[in-house]
Amino acid sequence: MRQGWMGRRELARLIGLGGAAIAAGLPNHVHAQARRGTLVLGIDISDTISLDPARMAQYTPPMTLNAAYGSLVTFETGDYINVKPSLAESWARTADGKAIRFKLREAKFSTGNPVTADDVKWTLDRVKNLKDQPALYIANVERIEVVDPRTVDLYLKEPNEPVLGQIASPTNGILERKVVEAQGGTSAADANTTDKATAWLNENSAGAGAYRLAGWQRNVQIQLVRNPHFWKGMPGFERIMIRHMSESAAQLLAVQRGDIDAAFNLIPEQVATLKGQPGLRTERMVSLDFVYLGLTHSAELNKALAVKEARQAIGAAIDFDGIRDSLLGGSATRCASFFPVGMRGSTEQTTREIGYQQNLDRARMLLQKAGFPDGFEFEVSYGNAAVNGLSYGVLAQKLQGDLSRVGIRLKLNPMDQVNLRTQYTTAKSTAVITFWNPAGIEQDFWAKSSIDRVATRLRWDVPADLRQLVRDAILEQDKEKQLAMWIEYQKRMVDTANLMVLFQPIYQTVVRDTVPTFPLTAAGMQVELQHARP
Repeated sequence: MRQGWMGRRELARLIGLGGAAIAAGLPNHVHAQARRGTLVLGIDISDTISLDPARMAQYTPPMTLNAAYGSLVTFETGDYINVKPSLAESWARTADGKAIRFKLREAKFSTGNPVTADDVKWTLDRVKNLKDQPALYIANVERIEVVDPRTVDLYLKEPNEPVLGQIASPTNGILERKVVEAQGGTSAADANTTDKATAWLNENSAGAGAYRLAGWQRNVQIQLVRNPHFWKGMPGFERIMIRHMSESAAQLLAVQRGDIDAAFNLIPEQVATLKGQPGLRTERMVSLDFVYLGLTHSAELNKALAVKEARQAIGAAIDFDGIRDSLLGGSATRCASFFPVGMRGSTEQTTREIGYQQNLDRARMLLQKAGFPDGFEFEVSYGNAAVNGLSYGVLAQKLQGDLSRVGIRLKLNPMDQVNLRTQYTTAKSTAVITFWNPAGIEQDFWAKSSIDRVATRLRWDVPADLRQLVRDAILEQDKEKQLAMWIEYQKRMVDTANLMVLFQPIYQTVVRDTVPTFPLTAAGMQVELQHARP
């Protein structure tokens, strides 16, 4: 058996899967004692399709990758504006202003070998040359040059554009070059066709994070083991087990019994039943994630959705408040467009002023204007998964009911997450319900993604003046002028009506008191596992 890996039989013995009938009669402290030193999480991880940082594109993998890898810089919980040192202890502009020079701290990979500037260059070159989704996050990085073993320069195409927030992403976690190359990894220009390391990286890690990836079985479990060489000191747990639990009822029972230490996908009613229960508490955090409805612009896929007023009618028919209050028990907010509440220019007041609001009479008027007075039909695809305790299936049924009130007929198409991503990224989705979580926290990250990557998926030919507006806003140094530009960007996006944010979750994670330190974060990975402590 591979070191650090735990098979199904051992897993069953450790946390009661194989002996549930016996374990059910044991007090909770017995469960906790049986796995002292192990943190067990219950969460729906069905969307995890790769744990190669350079191929990350889903909702739950950042939790694992952030624990297993270190980036040059990072964000601290509660402060998503000011980047903080991580593997780089300092950074500054070069004299010519064209690059950022990073000075590396004395850190080690999980093998005990030092992190070098060569590892940094090789990692970021691999991200760029794999040409997968994370490559878009650092598109502004022109080249990487090694100055000395502990100094590296990142040259930028547009030096005035912000980049540090993207560098902080787990997708840019630094890999140990020699280890990954031994598994077929390459950073060469043709890496997108010649790199063979992803299969190995899906079950192992080669990073300098607090933990080392020891195994992944899709839709079963992810296992992490302590990295004794972590530069911040010894991590809090010997082992972390992330159990795939798709049903919130199973998570509820498991956290009550002590089989898991934290439950991530409980619905509000379940969270309410635990209020005052000894040994449990609820951690809350307003996220920067959101779930959105994307609509194609292609008449080939759907003639009605190619008409702006037909898309606007959808926005006017959706009961957004009902999604928040009835389906999520108030545990959510909503942004007007692609900027989550909390970013510059995006507040709940902004949503009330310029965002979509349910107005059935307006929806019917827009359908008349679009040339579809009796409504129309379209298909929406979504994954067999849940976010914030709400399954995409239930959300889709809610939309189906809302739209039927104005004659719009919604066909539901649930899919496996792998197939959904393939359909969406190849621009074959008529409509999709999916998530967005920040791979990097920069204002321009959301804006550029909406008019580039997401627009391509929805077959939207973005007007040149909107592209220019985004570019001007990114470069604008006057904060008041920039704010006005970002408000105008959101207005334009709402008018286009191809991206409708359905809700922005407020995380409610139930945690056992045996884990007193469990810091949630809005930075895209839900919890900072490297800082969790028993």
